Amino acid sequence: MTTPDARSGTGRPAELFFEDLVPGLTVDLGVVTVDADEMVAFARRFDPQWYHVDSDLAAASRHGGVIASGFYTVSLFMRAYVDHLLSRAAADASPGLEELRWLAPVRAGDRLAVRVDVMGARPSTARPGLGTVSLTGTMLRLGPDDRPEQEVLRTRFRGWFAVRPVEADPAEAEAVGAAPVGAAAADADRPGADRPGADRPGADRPEADRPADGPIAADPSAAVPSAVAPSAAVPSAVAPSAAVPSAAAPSDGDPTEISGSAEAQRHD
Repeated sequence: MTTPDARSGTGRPAELFFEDLVPGLTVDLGVVTVDADEMVAFARRFDPQWYHVDSDLAAASRHGGVIASGFYTVSLFMRAYVDHLLSRAAADASPGLEELRWLAPVRAGDRLAVRVDVMGARPSTARPGLGTVSLTGTMLRLGPDDRPEQEVLRTRFRGWFAVRPVEADPAEAEAVGAAPVGAAAADADRPGADRPGADRPGADRPEADRPADGPIAADPSAAVPSAVAPSAAVPSAVAPSAAVPSAAAPSDGDPTEISGSAEAQRHD
């Protein structure tokens, strides 16, 4: 049975995980053709500005005709992203985006090449078991010869992806399950194991009265666990320096906002 963490963004078994989305990877999301009826229907429902819905007014304006709503264009990007990447990857939600820019008008009949580039990846600080992947998405209008003519959309955002599940070794699991039973039996055989703490010598004596060679006088350094090496907290396959494009590491905070200038506070 497929666990939720092993499902893709569309619910099917996942074949790509956080570890597969390495910085430098480019994923081709195909080519979409802008449908005139769908473009105008979207604008009438969600963005009914005159240059998106009124052909006469738009033709007489500097636009020279109806142009697509920018939110329709980014919806085309999202559908391509789902069809060609999220449908294969163990995708979770997205913590937000940093940039969304419409760089040129989009019109009915345009053919747009879509792609996404992985810019950074690191374990999530907010969601254990997930990794945060920084991505840049682009859409480019193609000419008659299928060569890119102009970039029409660019977006920078982040997504959460599940780490690859690790299957436990049955022999190890059996050994771990048997260990507590043996340990309990060994403890039961030790002298005084069944004696209440109140019956032991000196249990009712104040701390100051206990012998100097008892637990209170033990070396303080022995009571402090050894520190975990910092390198053990970060998987070796992910380079920490490649995780965050900006100089400051993201911290938990409010959701990000659409912005073309300074980045909003991140929440990974």
